[in-house]
Amino acid sequence: MAVQRMDNVGIVVDNLDATIDFFRELGLELEGRFMVEGEWAGRVTGLGDQRVDVAMMRTPDGHSRLELSRFLVPSVIADHRNAPVNALGYLRVMFAVDDIDEMLARLGKRGAELVGEVVRYEDAYRLCYIRGPEGLLIGLAEELGSAAPR
Repeated sequence: MAVQRMDNVGIVVDNLDATIDFFRELGLELEGRFMVEGEWAGRVTGLGDQRVDVAMMRTPDGHSRLELSRFLVPSVIADHRNAPVNALGYLRVMFAVDDIDEMLARLGKRGAELVGEVVRYEDAYRLCYIRGPEGLLIGLAEELGSAAPR
């Protein structure tokens, strides 16, 4: 038996509204927003009593999702938002974009900051990392010319 697909990537945030707006600017659609709470939820996460405001964002192709969560109960216990690119664990999400310069200009208006610089990888891609809302690390990749889709 094999995995069918990756369903979503979860990101815990403090300001859910600003994060939703940022990912909308990137081109994702808000699929739904809901509260997760109750005994069943605590059994899944191992956190016991919990109350979480969740927004599900979908990529334009409909194949990928981000689950943005704001924990109301219990409180957040760790903060990895400013971890460097070489930190252990889950770190960033990479998005393919049509025009990296145009996207940087749009996201810059929402507070995104370039981490290093935009670089070219051979004749295949232009790449960069940005810090989005709350310091989230996000990768952008612009496919060039005849590069094969990945």
